[in-house]
Amino acid sequence: MTELRSVDPRTLTPDPENPRRAPSPPEMDAQLRASILAIGIIEPPVCREKNGNLLITAGARRVEQAIAAGLAAIDVLVRESDDATAQMESLSENAVRAPMTSVDIWRAIERLEKLDWTEQAIADALALPVRTIRRLKLLARIHPPMLDVMNRGDMPSEEQLRTIAAATLEEQAQVWKKHKPKKNEETEWYGVAHALSKRRMPFSAAKFDDALAEKYGVAWHDDLFVPAGEDGRYTTNVEGFFGAQQEWLQNNLPERGVLLPQDEYGQPTLPHKAEKIWGKPGRHDTTGHYLDPQSGEVRTVVYRMPSENKPKAGKQKEQNTTEVLPRKPRPDVTQKGSAVIGDLRTDALHEALRQNEIDDITLVALLVLALGGNNVSVQSGASEGAWDRDTIRDTIVAAGVITADPAAVRSAAREMLVRVLSCRDNMSNSGIGARVAGEVVGATALLPTMATDEFLSNLSRQALEREAAANGVRVEARVKDTRARFVQHFTGTTWHYPGALFALTAEERKKGLAPAFDPNTSDPSTADGDDGYDEAAD
Repeated sequence: MTELRSVDPRTLTPDPENPRRAPSPPEMDAQLRASILAIGIIEPPVCREKNGNLLITAGARRVEQAIAAGLAAIDVLVRESDDATAQMESLSENAVRAPMTSVDIWRAIERLEKLDWTEQAIADALALPVRTIRRLKLLARIHPPMLDVMNRGDMPSEEQLRTIAAATLEEQAQVWKKHKPKKNEETEWYGVAHALSKRRMPFSAAKFDDALAEKYGVAWHDDLFVPAGEDGRYTTNVEGFFGAQQEWLQNNLPERGVLLPQDEYGQPTLPHKAEKIWGKPGRHDTTGHYLDPQSGEVRTVVYRMPSENKPKAGKQKEQNTTEVLPRKPRPDVTQKGSAVIGDLRTDALHEALRQNEIDDITLVALLVLALGGNNVSVQSGASEGAWDRDTIRDTIVAAGVITADPAAVRSAAREMLVRVLSCRDNMSNSGIGARVAGEVVGATALLPTMATDEFLSNLSRQALEREAAANGVRVEARVKDTRARFVQHFTGTTWHYPGALFALTAEERKKGLAPAFDPNTSDPSTADGDDGYDEAAD
């Protein structure tokens, strides 16, 4: 037996065994509440009496949103049922339901409009944006056979639907003949949309006003699929758009602005000998304007013409004098020695970055130094793969959010510095940044001893003898004997060649840059295998 009663929804008791435990999305609750406010509860909730209370069997969300809407009374169906039957009724009410297709919703909207429902009223009743209602009404522009397929659940994506609806019914019918699916097959909507796609020019790129738009036949259409709040107007009259944009540009050139010709690919063509300026333009530089062939936007490029050299009044007589250049002294360290120093520095730097104490401010400063290094392609010799820096980054970033764990950030920063900073004497050299970083983090203390025959053989005679005299080592007649005494003198201790330390020399601090090996300018006498002294002296 079932009885219809009008009750205060606040007196109803939710069923503790309700199978729907997960909360519904807030937007769905808002939509139901708006519908209740607009037209009331269409289907009364079902209740049963238990221990003198009305227990909700089906329709808990309707009751909840009726209370939220402030209704004083609602109709409910009171039905006699036992616990087992009530549990099945509750499960069936939630699980056995089929959503309406977009086509059915659109057809219902059309019928409502014929009954004097406005777009705004329909949107309010369904708690939907007006743009969504208009988007559904785009189906009115769809070829009827396509609609029949969509109504069976074979729907294109929003982007594809937008493209299809923008075409005429005649164009859609012609394309549908080719792309109509066979029985029991799904439609290849990508092919349909691609065949009907037309180039669009966005309103946001237009500089011209309504007068020029009318002159060139540019009509703006609303794109109902862009996010709310964005101006999605566009035109498919590409030729008219460019005509209006070009006329506006010609009439609004700034002072010292010029129109640039464009090549077959739409790229601007600069005057002969013009130099493109990438930085801040100077007072005498010229700004060229052109239209981007893809977006239709007005682009600019700054260029500089070379200055004309005025001819001198008279030519100076050439002097037949031969300048005697002083002989270039041999460098203290060979090319191979520089490479050895670079490797030792880099290993010590990496070890210090990993284990020594570094405060946060210094760590950030080191990152700035590292990323401003000469090795802009970021090669340090410590890379483990093409994506190792990405892997380090991912340790502190998840779903677009940086971790709040300081330990994780510090660890990632240390590893990133290891991947970036390098003192190696090749294209991976970070330059002064790595030297300064090594001094800051105490990497010098981690350098291994250089009082070895392998390293000392890379020093020139004068450099070796200078270091021997400075450290109380007797200089022998033969260089190899001096090296042997040097090694013996520092057995059990650590010695570092002064030129291998991280600290910058006075000359380097004055120049403000770190020396780097350049194969195009370096003295060929320092090639690998040349020890920098006369072997005959041995």
